[in-house]
Amino acid sequence: MTVARTVHREAFSSRTVFILAAIGSAVGLGNIWRYPYVAYSSGGGAFLIPYLVALLTAGIPLLFLDYALGHKFRGSPPLAFRRLSRWTEPFGWVQVLMCLAIATFYACVIAWAASYAWFSLTLAWGDDAEAFFAGTFLQQGEATMFGGLVPTVAIPLVLVWVVNIAIVAIGVERGIGRLNRFLLPLLIALFIGLVIRSLFLPGAMAGLDAFFTPNWAALGDPQVWIAAYGQIFFSLSVAFGAMLTYASHLKRRTNLTASGLVVGFSNSAFEVLAGIGVFAALGFLAAQSGVPVSEAAAGGPGLAFVAFPTLISQMPFGQIFGSLFFLTLVFAGITSLVSILQPPAMAISEKFGISHRAATLSVGTVAAIVSISIFPTTTGLNTLDVVDNWINNVLLVSNTLVMVVVVVWVVRKTPMLARHLNGVGSFKIGGWWTVCLGIVTPLILGWTATQSVITLLRDGYEDLPGALLATFGWGVVGGIVVLAVLMTFVPWRNEDHLAAGVDLDDPREEAEAARVDGPRRDSRSDDGRPHTPSKEDSE
Repeated sequence: MTVARTVHREAFSSRTVFILAAIGSAVGLGNIWRYPYVAYSSGGGAFLIPYLVALLTAGIPLLFLDYALGHKFRGSPPLAFRRLSRWTEPFGWVQVLMCLAIATFYACVIAWAASYAWFSLTLAWGDDAEAFFAGTFLQQGEATMFGGLVPTVAIPLVLVWVVNIAIVAIGVERGIGRLNRFLLPLLIALFIGLVIRSLFLPGAMAGLDAFFTPNWAALGDPQVWIAAYGQIFFSLSVAFGAMLTYASHLKRRTNLTASGLVVGFSNSAFEVLAGIGVFAALGFLAAQSGVPVSEAAAGGPGLAFVAFPTLISQMPFGQIFGSLFFLTLVFAGITSLVSILQPPAMAISEKFGISHRAATLSVGTVAAIVSISIFPTTTGLNTLDVVDNWINNVLLVSNTLVMVVVVVWVVRKTPMLARHLNGVGSFKIGGWWTVCLGIVTPLILGWTATQSVITLLRDGYEDLPGALLATFGWGVVGGIVVLAVLMTFVPWRNEDHLAAGVDLDDPREEAEAARVDGPRRDSRSDDGRPHTPSKEDSE
């Protein structure tokens, strides 16, 4: 039997480092500014029921699928799908190109947060935070295709790109791993401190009452359940290549299912914590303004860059609170952005046979140029909103729907993937996993995708010009799909070397690979010294 020589892949030093990196990828800006408002407007305390159901029937199963594909086939999304079945490679390229598109605008939001961490020291927004954000800071004008560059946004954006490209280029362990070992605990500590501070503000209990008071009637509304699945789907970073790529850098005997449960529930715990902190602060803002909490509540950028600056101006020691709050946004954004840049860099490295560092610099530079050219402009906020909506609500949902159906029902690879998960995991999965992936998830995704497309075609979006929607909405989606198909026809460098892979479910193949290749590189640390297996390596 001829077995292809395996390709060296830099590995995370331990399962703990991987879990920190995976949580860092999942915990992003959306956890802080999206979940609290979605939960509040979808039944309050009652929303926890559909939220947990969604986590168990869609979030965790999709996370396991990402882990199984990445760990078994040891590649970036395009290579992993190619090894799954040659004709499924386009699914991987769609994921990679989505990462690039998301990175271009996600970096811009991190730059906003970094600027506001500085603005908080002097309360630079004055008495009208909304006018400052849209006018003085972003200098937003008429909604057109392209606008003039805004230097005050472009300069911090350049710095964000330099930092993130450097982290990814350094490597999986020395760059991404070390970043998350330091930044994620700091992020959690800072955020817990901010939540505790919020709880002692006057009016905080009114905010918590509004957030947790259950509206049981909402459980009968299908849209509430759709919102729960949507929140889980987007917040866990599943199905767009980040988790799959991270899993491909794990050692062979890593406990995947236990890791997935830790990541999934940690992400949800952070979201609930964010809801407590945000609504305690909004309760204070409502009390100070003499309005109900419902009028102070907001979601998305409006919460972070309008409601919170207004709150910061009115609270004791607001400058310190504000700087720390926006620093948490910066930290959450960076840990997510590096996970978004890693899949495209790895895919280009494998496709064209170049080093990971060279691929990162190439991909990162192109993404940075696009990002700096489009988003820190006088029309950048509208463009960002359009690209974000179409990528997340149209392309990501649609690609995941088709991908899941193909994996479960067409190529029928879930039994093999389940064996792989059970072979290295302490939490054993069974038929429920296939049922969730093959029935529950497609039904939810199909409904969500259909409703999104129909609504956008019928009503447009936010009264924005059709040319803007056609170019940065439908145009971006269509361009990604076409480019994904074209990339599939580009020959792989060292085709025979890459295309086969090793069946990690078969110990005979693994032994044969070890005999052919000699000692595996992943048995050594990043600096080349022998690595002594630890208890974590086998967990």
